[in-house]
Amino acid sequence: MTYTPLLGKVALVTGAARGLGRSYALRLAQLGADVVINDIDLYAAKQYDEPLAEGAETVSDEIRMLGRRSIGIVASVTNQEAVQDMVGQIKAEFGRVDLLVNNAGGQLAPNERSYAATMPREDYEWIMGINLTGTIYCCQAVAPLMKEQRSGKIVNVGSQAGLRAGAEGNGFFAHYSIAKAGIHQYTRVLAAEMGPYGVNVNCIAPGLVLSSRALAGGRGSAEARARSEPTIALRRLGTPEDCAKVVEFLCTDLSDYVTGQIIVIDGGINMF
Repeated sequence: MTYTPLLGKVALVTGAARGLGRSYALRLAQLGADVVINDIDLYAAKQYDEPLAEGAETVSDEIRMLGRRSIGIVASVTNQEAVQDMVGQIKAEFGRVDLLVNNAGGQLAPNERSYAATMPREDYEWIMGINLTGTIYCCQAVAPLMKEQRSGKIVNVGSQAGLRAGAEGNGFFAHYSIAKAGIHQYTRVLAAEMGPYGVNVNCIAPGLVLSSRALAGGRGSAEARARSEPTIALRRLGTPEDCAKVVEFLCTDLSDYVTGQIIVIDGGINMF
């Protein structure tokens, strides 16, 4: 018998046209959910030569091949009006939103300009916008629906970068670390507000994961592995599937009594 605990549920996954977001979206669809794919480019998988299922041009195509309903919506999570319009479109199309995975974001500013004392204002505002502010806008857009439904699950995506000051402790990736730490705390305060309405709000904090973008940046090279894997307790880099399994836990009834938590998925790189 097929395991479909999310049958009849409607999920929104942001930044889902490729990479980790795609993994989360496909996992939720495999569990029975209808899934809305949000991204600024629905064909983004091609950017990193990420192979889709045969015959599919987008992740929504892949989900429909699984027998689930899916639409793709182009919208930047940094635009509050666009986010509100997106959720309105989902309500009109599907009638509800049961699951939100706030995956959109990343460290997209130049690395050499990411130090705490010298990061340019434009880099800081950009990284805060696509990570923390976008997460807040999406949560605020679905919160009224979930409160009315008196049910729902929100999974925010933080990072191990929000838990420490970099592997070398040198102030690198400052804006990204601050944004992800903000997502961690926002998760806790939102969970306190949404709990009385039967809504769970949690956060995952991935470590060094072999996403398509990370692979393109050299994370999978022998040199990079030799440098990073000895710092990880499990002695391997993570995979998108490692993260998708935890998203499954947080989106199904397995986590019905879990809220306000930051679950670190890093193989043990951040043990205290």
